[in-house]
Amino acid sequence: MKYPKSFLLLVLVFFVPFTMPGFSAAKETAKAAENAGKKSLHPKEDYYELYKLLADTVDQVDRNYVKEVDRRELIEAAIRGVINKLDPYSSYIGPEELAQFRSSVDNEFGGIGIHVSIEDGDLKVLSPIYGTPAYRAGVQAGDRIVEIEGKNTEGILPDDAIRWMKGAEGTKVSIIVVHAGKTNREKFTLTRERVHVETVLGDRRKADDHWEFMYDEKSLIGFIRISAFSQETAKELRTALEELKRHKVHGLVLDLRFNPGGLLRAAIEVSNLFISDGRIVSTKGRNTPERVWDAHGIAIFEGIPMVILVNHYSASASEIVSACLQDHKRTVVMGERTWGKGSVQNIIELENGRSALKLTTAAYKRPSGKNIHRFPNSKDKDEWGVMPDLGYELGLNERETHELLVDRRNRDIILAHATGEKSAPATSGRVRDKPAVAPAELPASLGPVVKDEPLARRTGFTKPDADRRSTETEPKPAAEKKPFVDRQLEMAVKYLRDELGKKPGKP
Repeated sequence: MKYPKSFLLLVLVFFVPFTMPGFSAAKETAKAAENAGKKSLHPKEDYYELYKLLADTVDQVDRNYVKEVDRRELIEAAIRGVINKLDPYSSYIGPEELAQFRSSVDNEFGGIGIHVSIEDGDLKVLSPIYGTPAYRAGVQAGDRIVEIEGKNTEGILPDDAIRWMKGAEGTKVSIIVVHAGKTNREKFTLTRERVHVETVLGDRRKADDHWEFMYDEKSLIGFIRISAFSQETAKELRTALEELKRHKVHGLVLDLRFNPGGLLRAAIEVSNLFISDGRIVSTKGRNTPERVWDAHGIAIFEGIPMVILVNHYSASASEIVSACLQDHKRTVVMGERTWGKGSVQNIIELENGRSALKLTTAAYKRPSGKNIHRFPNSKDKDEWGVMPDLGYELGLNERETHELLVDRRNRDIILAHATGEKSAPATSGRVRDKPAVAPAELPASLGPVVKDEPLARRTGFTKPDADRRSTETEPKPAAEKKPFVDRQLEMAVKYLRDELGKKPGKP
């Protein structure tokens, strides 16, 4: 494998003995790189002097620090310092971490099921993964994780946080979070599980616990949520779309809110289900050639009106899909500006494969050529992320965002049926008598979920009210909470109804 000269040079300098002969070798290597035409980022300082500063510093610590320091740990700390200067997505993977990293790529690991990122120096939950221990316990997008197993997360890198939270299936891990908009801390002790969950979700569960993808049966408007982009996402989505087509669907809402992204290949395959030709995405880096991916073949869902919903927590692959379909005028994008994670990370082996760098080497570009990535110094006025179409920007406040997450989580949890009782028809919601998750595992603000009321599917979602019981056993409360209304979804459905109303022969 061919490495960039600067990184080869850095590794050589790090691992030479701190003696004059060894340092002379480093000097010769530095001069060779300089003579090869490598341009310094600081023209007034040559490479040799800069590397000499680094080597001298490490040498002084190694020889004179008050107590002996393991050289390997010292060098790895220096490497992590270099990488930490770059961005939250680049990292150094040491020998003891590499095996675990490779297993995570293959999804063969135990975890609690959350996506994390660094925002303003804080470790934040980008999104919980549906069906996982963190999701069931009530960890939410926007939560700030302040401790993991008693260790403070201040200044932590995302990969380190993930490493702390992963582990063998059946083992426990504790985290302390501060919910968005609140100041009190909440501790969760979670049991790790194999994280492998479905990524294509519907509006609600049917009586048989399969997803219902038809949102409005009168107007024939479908609703599909994609929670992340995994190896099976395109296949699952194709199955859902084919089901909707069999029911003569006339419009579709594709919900990518809280979707943290995933595999580039999955994003490309999903985009290709909606467009038959044209550019999907491209990548370009400072020292990497441009790569392009175009649609090909017949899209199974081309031509049917659709809306994509996004919010601030829509990132990476979800931004690729929404940007692609927006640029091709295939969809109307509604909601909030997306996260702005449009960078490509490559794995570069070091020490003959003993360690590695996960290094940001390129950035994604939309079909229009515009930028997606939000760099650390980016301003709101700069070009990054995916903006909703003009006139369709609608943000939710913290309370509404929390209620949306609660409402969706309640719908996603599969609840056991009462023995011998038939479930209610899908059109009126499913009667569910016993939660699959014990009440104690749910957030205290939710309380036990006992029975859902019929879903107000055309006027907004009805939030299951924890204080309500059957009128046969308990009196009706004097004051009821208003049902939750998803204003972003309402706007999307209204738009589709209006569009369908313009077409002859359509409802």
